[in-house]
Amino acid sequence: MTEARIDYARLLNSAQYEAVTSIDGPLLVIAGAGSGKTRTLVYRVAYLVERGIPPESILLLTFTRKAAMEMLSRASELLDGRCQRVAGGTFHSTGNQILRQYGDCVGYGNGFTIMDRSDSEDALGLLIDRLGLKSSGRRFPKKSTVNSIFSKMVNCSLDLDGVLDENFPQFLEFGADLQGLYVAYEQYKLEQRLMDYDDLLRHWWRLLEEQPAVRKLLSQNYRYIMVDEYQDTNLLQAEIIRLLASEHPNVMVVGDDSQSIYSFRGARFRNIMDFPKLFPQARVLKLEQNYRSTQPILDFTNVLISQAREQYTKYLFSRRESEVLPVLASVGGERDQSLFVVRALREFQLVGIALEDMAVLFRASFHSYDLEVELARAGIPFAKYGGLRFAESAHLKDVIAHLRVLHNPLDAVSWHRLLLLVEGIGPRTAQRLINWLMTHAASATAVRDYISEQKKTAGMTRLEPLAALMEEITDPQRTLVERIQAVRSYYEPIAMRKYDDYPKRFRDLDFLEEWAEQYPSLQTLLTDLTLEPPDFFSHKADLRESGRLTLSTVHSAKGLEWRVVFIIAAAEGRFPSPYASYRTEDLEEELRLFYVASTRAKDHLLISYPMRFGGFQEQDYGGRPSPFLQSISRRVLQRVYGEDFHLKLQGDDAKQPERRKNPTGAKPEGSPLQAQRADYLPGQRLDHAEFGRGVVLKVESHHAVVVFEKHGKKILELHIPSPSTGAESATRRGADAERGRREDGESMGAGVGKPWDQ
Repeated sequence: MTEARIDYARLLNSAQYEAVTSIDGPLLVIAGAGSGKTRTLVYRVAYLVERGIPPESILLLTFTRKAAMEMLSRASELLDGRCQRVAGGTFHSTGNQILRQYGDCVGYGNGFTIMDRSDSEDALGLLIDRLGLKSSGRRFPKKSTVNSIFSKMVNCSLDLDGVLDENFPQFLEFGADLQGLYVAYEQYKLEQRLMDYDDLLRHWWRLLEEQPAVRKLLSQNYRYIMVDEYQDTNLLQAEIIRLLASEHPNVMVVGDDSQSIYSFRGARFRNIMDFPKLFPQARVLKLEQNYRSTQPILDFTNVLISQAREQYTKYLFSRRESEVLPVLASVGGERDQSLFVVRALREFQLVGIALEDMAVLFRASFHSYDLEVELARAGIPFAKYGGLRFAESAHLKDVIAHLRVLHNPLDAVSWHRLLLLVEGIGPRTAQRLINWLMTHAASATAVRDYISEQKKTAGMTRLEPLAALMEEITDPQRTLVERIQAVRSYYEPIAMRKYDDYPKRFRDLDFLEEWAEQYPSLQTLLTDLTLEPPDFFSHKADLRESGRLTLSTVHSAKGLEWRVVFIIAAAEGRFPSPYASYRTEDLEEELRLFYVASTRAKDHLLISYPMRFGGFQEQDYGGRPSPFLQSISRRVLQRVYGEDFHLKLQGDDAKQPERRKNPTGAKPEGSPLQAQRADYLPGQRLDHAEFGRGVVLKVESHHAVVVFEKHGKKILELHIPSPSTGAESATRRGADAERGRREDGESMGAGVGKPWDQ
């Protein structure tokens, strides 16, 4: 062999070098966040080729075609053009190539056609009609939903009953019909020589499992197998790798168990944990040097992920030292959280960090709704990924259309939208009614007048429920929330006919009700919903759009990085998702999701949680950060009040910031609240001499409703304090604070109000 052209030992750290130069035998590389996973794969391709291994006998499997092509291109730049001859691609593209050669072994010729999602849905629609599955009058699932059900059967390796029970319980009654449809669909594809996207994996696995001669041939052909993002593989993909390696043990898989977050797509966490069982001779190497984040951020993420019940223990470290600790900020409510983020963004901009170098991440799309409004009001441009902007999703636009015509009866666009929701009303009838409204004294209740005038016209009774709704919501005694609730009661049966995933959409309507509680009028609500034109939120392939802040769900942010990362709504009941509390596996994945979010940050990580959600009802009072944060030491996570945060707190004094004695700015309290009404606003925090720490929920003319950490809800009178009482209260608060610090030690307990113990 000729002398090596690449100095691998100099260009790689010791762990990367070991992974690159370990050629023979099974190898599991646990690549921590930001540890140079892609670099390791690129150099290993070059190393294998440089060692004289034929490029055609190397197989590199990735999850996107772009990733494979970029890796092989980089390897070619390192070495030479031989690296471009490496067999690289996605599981599906590789399966397609193999099935083109051996399709007859699974009942297909090599001339099959691959259907895209639209083609699959059309075929299912044809079969649904042919089998008469909608003729019974029952609400059979739409063809797109059926396609999703059948796809989950393949990717999650579940039978039909399992998929329905776990993901589509509203369609359990159609189990027998769906099973018959599945059989008909499989027969239809075989007869027509068609494969859908999932068939490429399923039939590739069948080929390897059922045809020993072909399995042996393919295994001998691909002598060196590499798999990227192994933690994201499903059971079928793991089985394909095992079968491809039947004639040799040369399999290297690279991934991070701590970043396994796609179980809803079929990804199986057990694949990476059980790799040593699948390949008993496997070695496990860990890439732990991080090239992205500062050490304080890594100290926090190391502690965070240590809570995982099952993992490959690792300790990420960096040469990027810093005195800046990650921040956990408590804020009064969701609006306070939005104001905190906006103010912090401005401060980062003042020190030269561009908007495109910052991101706000969240567990669910609706968690950013309030922030979107505040950013638009502040003139801060942003792009959102991983979910529609609030009020841009169809079901929310449907509901809001009813509110728009209530506010402006001449809004023809909104009239058109809500009229088409009425069963039996088509575009022509809708336009006739709109024309009539525009030429009369238009009002939201004019639908009733139209029905009376057109009483001899067939079908006018279809408009009766809409007319009744409009009369109900125009009642001046109705509050804004009550009007939304009335529209929702009318709309929900429509949504159930229109959407198969209506339970998920109803959760968005829950938020709309909560969010509306903070608005004094319908006009202000609608104004905030339309602060920016829709094209302002256009999505592009690159999340780092020039001059714009990134808003993203955590799932959409995986693999990316920013100098500054905010994680919002990191509260109990929000992150982890409340739906994850039923199974340990789901809760563990939520922890990994929080870890993924935190490891996106390079220089600054700011986590915030509201002390309350959804208005000022006692049952909506939160007050506690995510359970994942409640036991993390103050040595690695700085606690602040949102309104107290300034960049200067993150300097040399970051570890022990001075505690603010009275965060509300009000005078010291005695037994009743001793301050003027104007001194208090809902969401503000206070210390009370008798009841301790609390949050103001509601302020009336002469009293305030406060929820206290230890005493629950109290109604307290507002008045001016006497000087002596104020002095005693100040002394007692200081003693209480010192005692709290001593008792709490270095960790933050789960009790409400602990953020006051800085």
